[in-house]
Amino acid sequence: MDSSGFNLNFLSKLLTTGFPLLASWNLSEQHAKCLALKSSLALENTTILDVSYVPADTTVRPHGTPHESCMKKAHVSASLCRVQFSTATSATSAVRGEAWLPDEWYGRFLGLGNGGLDGCIYYKELDYGSALHFATVGTNNGHDGSVGRPFLGNEEVLNDFAFRSIHVEAVIGKQIVAEYYGRSHAKAYYMGCSTGGRQGTQTALKYPEDFDGIIAGAPATDFNRLLHRSGMLGCYVGAPNIDLADTFITPELWKVVAQEILNQCDGIDGVVDGIITEPDACEFRPEELLCAERNGNSKCLTRPQVEALRKIYSPLYGNGELIYPRFDPGSEGISPLLFAGKFPLYTTDWVKYAVFNTSDFDFSDYGPQHGRLMDDINPGGIATFDGDFSAFRDRGGKFLTYHGRGDPLISSGNSKRLYDLVARTLGPASLDAFYRLFLVPGMGHCKDGPGAARFGQLGGQNAVNASAHNVLLALVDWVEGGVAPDTIIGTTEGGATRMHCRYPQRSVWDGSAYGCED
Repeated sequence: MDSSGFNLNFLSKLLTTGFPLLASWNLSEQHAKCLALKSSLALENTTILDVSYVPADTTVRPHGTPHESCMKKAHVSASLCRVQFSTATSATSAVRGEAWLPDEWYGRFLGLGNGGLDGCIYYKELDYGSALHFATVGTNNGHDGSVGRPFLGNEEVLNDFAFRSIHVEAVIGKQIVAEYYGRSHAKAYYMGCSTGGRQGTQTALKYPEDFDGIIAGAPATDFNRLLHRSGMLGCYVGAPNIDLADTFITPELWKVVAQEILNQCDGIDGVVDGIITEPDACEFRPEELLCAERNGNSKCLTRPQVEALRKIYSPLYGNGELIYPRFDPGSEGISPLLFAGKFPLYTTDWVKYAVFNTSDFDFSDYGPQHGRLMDDINPGGIATFDGDFSAFRDRGGKFLTYHGRGDPLISSGNSKRLYDLVARTLGPASLDAFYRLFLVPGMGHCKDGPGAARFGQLGGQNAVNASAHNVLLALVDWVEGGVAPDTIIGTTEGGATRMHCRYPQRSVWDGSAYGCED
């Protein structure tokens, strides 16, 4: 406190936290312009929750109290204006989002997707996009937390999750961008994986004008069948009553299974490196692990366990129709968790709260009949398995998708299945001009794994500032320069690189390196 009795520390805090009257006297033009948004933004059905100017290398926290499953704080790499908003989508639903508007902006807009049953804003992706000079927007998908209970009794919240939140993100986000920078974006991009990949696919089909380029990683398309398949995988190993099941496989035995699969299939591509390059070429023979003794031990399997594995590594059919591709050999990294004897959380929540609209559901008799009901009800039209991308193609949109060949949650065969559906619908000759799929050996779900799984995707993994190594920048080159990516170069955790091929090309070892062949 100075001699006049005024608290200088208090004044300093007011100046640096954006008090509307005092701060405007000494703040930079960028800072002042940011704070002005609080009064200048007038968006339909939208409440501005907060506007703040955030210097580079700062930690921020979400508005209010975040759900326990969501991030509690986030790092900000680039100086930016942060706008937090909530848009009412009906009388009983709203989408909450954030726009991160970097000081150094290259005229590009980036929308972000979510994952699982997520109602979480992805702050690492907000930071990644804004650090690359995109005005970047993400939302909570219309509810809070990675849970399905908010769907119970509220069809509008379900609609936000199924199709509406990304459209809100695009419409409201672009208006915020135009107001702040004084001009509209030049190009709009989208990036998401898993549920985010499905959201990107759904947006291309339902709102083809929203984005010029879309990255849809490991898309959770044919959503109901995906979650039904997950439920059936649980059934194969005894869920939900593993104490009564003779098919349950312990975590110790899963290690044995994973090693046996590598023993049988790792060398098919000519290299023994702990990676199965082409899982479709792996005809796993679980009977090789059959115990000589009836009761089994920690190094071998009983006959019921062998039969359970045979089902897991086989496609799921119903009435002669393919329901969902098989679990990829080489995807066993989290098998002890995935096959722990409980129904997968996402399947449990989706079936209870979205499909049957109840909090009380008995999974003890779960079976094919539930999959048929999920297909028939298709809550919110969420399935997302349609080959007609013509509207997105015809307006010049570019669709880039990737999928790990070691993905334990969404079989990589499903991305091939969607590609083939689009090819049958629009004709294979037209696909290369707007749709490219990259299959990534040794990558798990969206990222990680022993393979070259880092190429500028979620959270900026290995965010090399070069389009050959960075899937987001490759999309920019394609949209803005007409340079379509033929390959993507990934990097392993240890720094080694590998070229990934666009489907239907195959990754082939020539004795010294991997190349791509038709």
